[in-house]
Amino acid sequence: MKVLVFAFLSAFLLLANAEEEIMKEDGVLVLTQDNFKKGIDSNDHVLVEFYAPWCGHCKALAPEYAKAAEKLVEMSSEIKLAKVDATQESKLAEEYGVRGYPTLKFFRKGNALEYSGGRTADEIVNWLLKKTGPPAKELKSPSDAKAFVEASEDKDSADAKTFLETAMQIDDYPFGITSADDVYTEYNVVGDQIVLFKKFDEGRNDFDGKLEQSELVAWIQANSLPLVVEFNHESAQKIFGGEIKSHLLLFLSKKDKDKYEKSLGNAKSVAKNFREKVLFVVIDTDEEDHQRIMEFFGMSVDDLPGLRIIKLEDEMTKYRPASSEMSAENLKSFVQDFLDGKLKPHLLSQALPDDWDKNPVKVLAASNFDEVAFDKSKDVLVEFYAPWCGHCKQLAPIYDQLGEKYKDHETIVIAKIDATANELEHTKIQSFPTIKLYRKEDNQATEYNGERTLEGMTKFLETGGIYGQAAPDQEEEEEEEEDKPSKDEL
Repeated sequence: MKVLVFAFLSAFLLLANAEEEIMKEDGVLVLTQDNFKKGIDSNDHVLVEFYAPWCGHCKALAPEYAKAAEKLVEMSSEIKLAKVDATQESKLAEEYGVRGYPTLKFFRKGNALEYSGGRTADEIVNWLLKKTGPPAKELKSPSDAKAFVEASEDKDSADAKTFLETAMQIDDYPFGITSADDVYTEYNVVGDQIVLFKKFDEGRNDFDGKLEQSELVAWIQANSLPLVVEFNHESAQKIFGGEIKSHLLLFLSKKDKDKYEKSLGNAKSVAKNFREKVLFVVIDTDEEDHQRIMEFFGMSVDDLPGLRIIKLEDEMTKYRPASSEMSAENLKSFVQDFLDGKLKPHLLSQALPDDWDKNPVKVLAASNFDEVAFDKSKDVLVEFYAPWCGHCKQLAPIYDQLGEKYKDHETIVIAKIDATANELEHTKIQSFPTIKLYRKEDNQATEYNGERTLEGMTKFLETGGIYGQAAPDQEEEEEEEEDKPSKDEL
């Protein structure tokens, strides 16, 4: 009997160990509810991706994530990469607050931190090395420096401390520090100097500003990007999250290779003059995902190639050149006029249809908005919508019912305007749909935040905009986030 019991216990232990075994796919640990704790507890540093198999961004990240895992193995690093199918392991996803895909969490000795790095293999590895090692590597010889560049100061000095504090702040790039004379000689550095080495454009930039952390951060962010950045999912974070909030956008098709390369060359020659002031971004108009960007700027295929400037810090104000010629002279003139304040914002405007007032819900465009909405003899309810907005489509039949209800009313007008094709200097719309009541007599605008029902909007009108002013509850706020244009799309 003892032999049978021993055999049973042995088989049970083997089965338990088999269940706890952590499998790998492309060098990445596959974690589940059963082995998650073991995976985290048995490794000091683990980056975990919570993903959904159907998620496009997750599919784009997968090969880069695998490359990063391979790089860490080649470096003999103890850092591990892991992944969790959040659609299957819902309890884990809920426990770690996963709200979108992919979500990456970095576990340092079991404690979870938010991942804030990029999504290429190099960016992932650099971020992890910065989080697990010193902020800057000490370079003791030319061979150390050469290896650092290709993959003379005392560290206790004030300048060195500023440099190291900056290194702690920026996770995307490795930092090095040296006081070795032969390293200075090897790289033609005289005196204390900060040099940014890169594998594109000039290959090297020497810092000549005031050594303050804010100025150094801005300089690194500006010079670590190519002179002309290609817009894609991977670069969007750096484009929109950087210090430079004014962007020149070049809409070009890669199909005409010669024309594309010539235009890109002209842009690079001009971009040098405006570094740290205006970021030059090229958008491949052949990409289907970029059609929404063209729509946002009111552009069609007939407008290509095209140029626009967007000022993010001023509610995404847009500027349009007199000519979209891609010559260096035209590009330089356009950007300089923008910086000199000589350009007026470009406001989109649709042609007003002849039958705009035929139906109960009146159709507005930029050209007739003020005339209708600011009529002091009437209360005018306006829906600002986007054609692609799901919530707007759900509201449409209800809003039509509201229009039918008030079609014969002497002092109430129900109207709508496509806010993606019409822009107003006095009104900026941040999400869709937005509903505003322009009251008679004083034209004061009151936003409606109540339930999107016929009864709710009727009560809003009948109370002169008093009912429904309260902010929506948290659940509705989360829904509305879906209908704000994202930076990845713009």
